[in-house]
Amino acid sequence: MFNEIIFDIETENTFAEVNNDFKGLRASVVCLYHTGLDAYKHFTVDRFSEMWPLFESADRLIGYNSEHFDLPVLNNYYQGDLLKLPSLDILRVIKDSLGRRIKLDDVAQATLKVGKSADGLQAITWWKAGEKQKVIDYCMQDVKITKDIYEYGLKNKQLFYPTLTGTIQPFPVKFDAPVVQPKQNTATAGGVNLTLF
Repeated sequence: MFNEIIFDIETENTFAEVNNDFKGLRASVVCLYHTGLDAYKHFTVDRFSEMWPLFESADRLIGYNSEHFDLPVLNNYYQGDLLKLPSLDILRVIKDSLGRRIKLDDVAQATLKVGKSADGLQAITWWKAGEKQKVIDYCMQDVKITKDIYEYGLKNKQLFYPTLTGTIQPFPVKFDAPVVQPKQNTATAGGVNLTLF
């Protein structure tokens, strides 16, 4: 069975608060969908150790802007390098196809006719106010939207985006799953899972 993890993260602070330094960004919650388990899960920062084995055993991690945001932030908590695990960054595929970046909300509204309920800044405000369930619910909604976009693109080989004039245009994407090879965990040291230390 092919195991993919579609995930999203929220943070406790902004780039402006940490002088644009990834090392200062603190994650608050990670939400994910695990295809092999057919289950949604969430992990607050105090439970990340339970999450790493899922990431390490996945055939592919799937996110939206995950290579340039989510995974670098999570590397602040991980003993290896999550960027070495097999992954698909949907935003990178979109940029390669269109030559520019498109917001998740724009792609979701054009492709799925659904939109996000809030934004990352609102999630930070909720977290600081102690409204953790609101952050989890918001993050989970982003995972569900990302999952639906991924599945649509995988099936139809295209997504849609709004142009500057407001028209909705299709564009090609390639989300094909790689051929699964015997697992060699490049995020480990000496063949031992780093989460065991």
